[in-house]
Amino acid sequence: MATMATQGPWLKIASVSQPKSVAKSTELGFLTSQLSGVRISHGYSDVINRIALPSVPSLLQPVVARRICPFTGKKANRANKVSFSNHKTKKLQFVNLQYKKVWWEAGKRFVKLRLSTKALKTIEKNGLDAVAKKAGIDLRKK
Repeated sequence: MATMATQGPWLKIASVSQPKSVAKSTELGFLTSQLSGVRISHGYSDVINRIALPSVPSLLQPVVARRICPFTGKKANRANKVSFSNHKTKKLQFVNLQYKKVWWEAGKRFVKLRLSTKALKTIEKNGLDAVAKKAGIDLRKK
């Protein structure tokens, strides 16, 4: 087997007879390509730094409120915007979501909710407890 080395001390390329196995070395960390059977080696400290640094956890990413009603399940509708020349382009028709404080009779307090106007009409008709129970929402957490 022939081994080729580049000009820099940080990269060596060697052909391998076993393309799907990962070879281990004490002085260099090897990565094996499964497509071509070529090993690419990095310096030992570079491999340790890549292993030691964790990726950014999803807890640090900002939480974005979804444009969906938790009571009715209504979400954005994809529609066409039609111009005078009948040229159609895609657009989203969002749900009419409102922040509203609704009196919760069982809890004897107001509950601040983000709901659609359709859900607000349904709550006025059937009551907050019935609508929340049907949607599977626990009002005690909010």
